Amino acid sequence: METQIDTLKSLAKSELFEILNYWSFETIDNKNGGFIGEIDYKNYKNFDAPKGSVLHARILWSFSAAFEITNDEKHKSLAKRAFDYIVSNFYDSQFGGIFWSINADGSPRETKNQIYAIAFTIYGLTEYYKISKDKKALDLAIDLYKKIELHSYDNLKEGYFEAFTRDWQPIEDLRLSEKDANEKKTMNTHLHIVEAYANLYSVWKNVDLKFKIAKILHVIDVYFIDKKTWHLKLFFDENWVEKPDVISYGHDIEAAWLLQWCAEVIADKPLIEKYQNYAVEIAKVTKEGIDVDGGLWYEFDPKENKLIAEKHWWPQSELLIGMVNAYQLTQDKEFLLIAEKNFEFIEKYILDKVNGEWIWGINQDYSPIQKDKAGFWKCPYHNSRACIELIKRL
Repeated sequence: METQIDTLKSLAKSELFEILNYWSFETIDNKNGGFIGEIDYKNYKNFDAPKGSVLHARILWSFSAAFEITNDEKHKSLAKRAFDYIVSNFYDSQFGGIFWSINADGSPRETKNQIYAIAFTIYGLTEYYKISKDKKALDLAIDLYKKIELHSYDNLKEGYFEAFTRDWQPIEDLRLSEKDANEKKTMNTHLHIVEAYANLYSVWKNVDLKFKIAKILHVIDVYFIDKKTWHLKLFFDENWVEKPDVISYGHDIEAAWLLQWCAEVIADKPLIEKYQNYAVEIAKVTKEGIDVDGGLWYEFDPKENKLIAEKHWWPQSELLIGMVNAYQLTQDKEFLLIAEKNFEFIEKYILDKVNGEWIWGINQDYSPIQKDKAGFWKCPYHNSRACIELIKRL
């Protein structure tokens, strides 16, 4: 087991530097500022593409979190570049929100306040504050937290609404992406709100914030975790009526370890114990979605009894952390073996050994999915975080 642990840690450290190198040298937008909005499968750089707030917030988080391991001043300077660009271009100084997207020249494009994007901005800002101690970053994170609480929190039924117009009015299209259901409360947004709040609490020990984190963990426990199947329920209306959808294996295993971490950040012993138990149960059921090659399938549609037979990059990243976490909780070496085999799958099929970084994923026949290498959703956050977590945990 010691050999397996050492191997995994060595692979994680090596791959972290590969990921950081790609984002350090391939994604800088020296023409328009910030980072390039789109790099395609063949590594073609579109300097005229719109830029996403989620992309920049995740870049901010990744370089900030990595700096605590690498101590490389270049990584710190790139975190600062992301921070400065977010403040100058994505922050809406008029209404106090975050633009969903901007044009290549930095002008506002889609100005809606998507709570998911604001949560990721808080996550990035607070990680940057850890390495910079720049009070401007912490103050902005606190301000955005207060905006979410003021506008998004449902005082009647609990939970958080998905999106608003620029001036915080109701909006018809609440979806994160075209594949999502247009519902008012989603697992994905709640997961990343509590993640952002926990990271904020780690640098700002506010009593009300701690209470809010515990409350979100309670809401997730009651509504989003199916205690019969141990899969997550994804979409609800404002009255918590579920709108059944697919099983998302990546979100299942991401939630397994991440919710436990949130409980640990606020040092709530009953919640820690509860979410440790949940982490193991969800890790067990996630094995349903693992193929014989070690890769994690994307989704399963119970209504159609149909597998969405793709293996995307980000569920593999979350599987690594979730299985190592389950091993730490149980000392069951099967979980560690799953992580080891998954890393072998990633190395064989997901790593781009020519241009660097990870491809979007593969189809059932092992042909590559020819989507962005960098873009609105293809960011360094999942895979760099997987490497960082494995280095810390092992």
